[in-house]
Order: sequence, then structure tokens, then C-alpha cells
Amino acid sequence: MAENQEERDEVVEEVEVEELEPTANEAEAQNSESADDEEVLQARYDELEDKYLRVNAEMQNMQSRFAKEQATALKYATQKLAKSILPALDNLERAVQVETDSETSQQLKTGVEMVSKTLIKALEDNDIHAVGAVGEQFDPEIHQSVQTAPADEDHPADTIAQVLQKGYVLADRVVRPAMVVIYN
Repeated sequence: MAENQEERDEVVEEVEVEELEPTANEAEAQNSESADDEEVLQARYDELEDKYLRVNAEMQNMQSRFAKEQATALKYATQKLAKSILPALDNLERAVQVETDSETSQQLKTGVEMVSKTLIKALEDNDIHAVGAVGEQFDPEIHQSVQTAPADEDHPADTIAQVLQKGYVLADRVVRPAMVVIYN
């Protein structure tokens, strides 16, 4: 009986060892599954890495676009105010050009000149400058020709003969083109 028991134990040990050790086919299948899993995981990793890089690049593009838009908005923030003030400045300059004959009207004219100079200084402090002066070369980007005059030896063609209304530029943007008469 002891022999039978020992034989049984040996058979059980052999069976247990055989069960634990995979067969060659099972080992190939496991290696194949492992390789497939690695390929799937690598493909998924590559896909996620690509998405991450794209999202990161898009975020950087958005940040730089936002910074540019913000800088542009700050640079041209005073344009709307300038457009609103320019007609009043034009009227003040017309008032200064009126001839006066009494002391009271001269004092009033002096006050109007002071207000006009203050407005011009405020515009210049905000990088808004007048354009269009007699004798300047005509530039269609900042001047608007409303009339022509005949050119001669003293006045070459395409120069400004008369300024009907001053133009203004803010940094590199035209706020209002100058209305001019040019020699042609």
C-alpha cells in the first residue's frame, strides 16, 4: 500500500508539473498574444502621443494668436475716440482762421486756439498725427484727391496744392485720409 501511495504521489507530481508547464503551442500562442498586445499598446501610445503633440501645438498657436490680437487691440484702441474728436478739432481750426476786429473776439479766438492746441497735443501723445501738407508728394494710401490743379515749373505733378481737410494716422493705420487738391 505504501508503494501504491508513493506511485500515486509521483503521478500527481508529474501531472501538476505538466499542468504548470505550457506546451510548445501554448507558449507560442502566449508569445503571439504578448506580441500582439505590445503592438496594440505601441499603436495606442503612438496615437495618444500624436494627439498630445497636436493639442500642445494648437494651444501654443492659440496663445500666440491671442497675444497678437491683444497687442493689435491695444495699439489701435484710441482709433474710435480719434474719429469722434476729429470733427470737433476741424471746427476749432476753422474758428481760429476767422478774422477778428475787436478785443473781445480776439480773446475768444485765443481761447479757441488754446483748446485746439491741447487737442492736437493729446492726439499726438496717443500716436495720432496729422498728414497732408502743401508741397508733399501725393500718396493715395493717406490722401484723397478731390480736385486737381494744373502743374507748372514751380509745382511738379502729383504734389499737394491745397489741403481741404487734414488727414490723421494712428501708428501705421489711416484714421482719416486727407482731402487734398493735387497738381496734375
